[in-house]
Amino acid sequence: MKIIALPDELPIQKSDFVKVYDYQSDQEITKQQIILNQNTFSFLAEGTKDVFFDNSAWSIDNSHFLLMKAGHCLMTEKLSAGKNYRSILLFFSNETLLKIVKKTAVDQAEFSSKKSVYSFKYDDFIKRFVTSLLDISKLTKTTQEKLLEVKLEEIILYLTAIDGVEFVHALLSNSNNSQQKIIQTVENNLLNKLTITELAFLCNMSISTFKREFEKHYAESPIKWFQNKRLEHAYFLLHQEHKNASEIYYEVGYENLSSFIQAYKSKYGITPKQDGKS
Repeated sequence: MKIIALPDELPIQKSDFVKVYDYQSDQEITKQQIILNQNTFSFLAEGTKDVFFDNSAWSIDNSHFLLMKAGHCLMTEKLSAGKNYRSILLFFSNETLLKIVKKTAVDQAEFSSKKSVYSFKYDDFIKRFVTSLLDISKLTKTTQEKLLEVKLEEIILYLTAIDGVEFVHALLSNSNNSQQKIIQTVENNLLNKLTITELAFLCNMSISTFKREFEKHYAESPIKWFQNKRLEHAYFLLHQEHKNASEIYYEVGYENLSSFIQAYKSKYGITPKQDGKS
């Protein structure tokens, strides 16, 4: 699958200014590899959206919108009942965000949490805000550039007032520690059934580099490690939630029941059915 860079590949002005794009589609996509070259608000209007980052993931419908940090992510878009998908995208750089932070004296307190994506619930203010973005998108490029920076400041101030400033510091934080990135990516996506190729993409690494760095930390191959962790989760579901094998095999990453039963028996010496009765 082709890697898509945003906003570079959209038919909008190529500049460092704040940019808005009314994205609409009648095609579903599954785990599309996306490189966000700027931070992005995704104001979902129709359909549903799943995003996976190195240290966080969200699934939303059009009652929520997302703020995503520049970087690598996987994105799934599903159509609404009316067979449409629509999201109004607002792109902005860290340089622009820093100007707003300095101008408005946003609290400079540090946070240990550095998530790459945040979800917010729509309210009347946000709905009016999105409508105003669509109105601005119809104006000249010069006028857009002047107004959109003001609108970005507006939404940042509003969200910090109702949700705090953690998301601002997360956007501005810089984490280049490759080992830490692997740990975050792996452990935050343990049950998301991502492939090694997808995990390596989220870490901005080649597959061979990802495997090598993974084995340095976990002392075994990614395939073996993930299999053990997913079977341990299956054990928990059988014993603590009293589910049966047919209910959980797909949840723990197996495409069919027979391969799950075989793997479970290989690890624990008995079948899931026998274990569930013990």
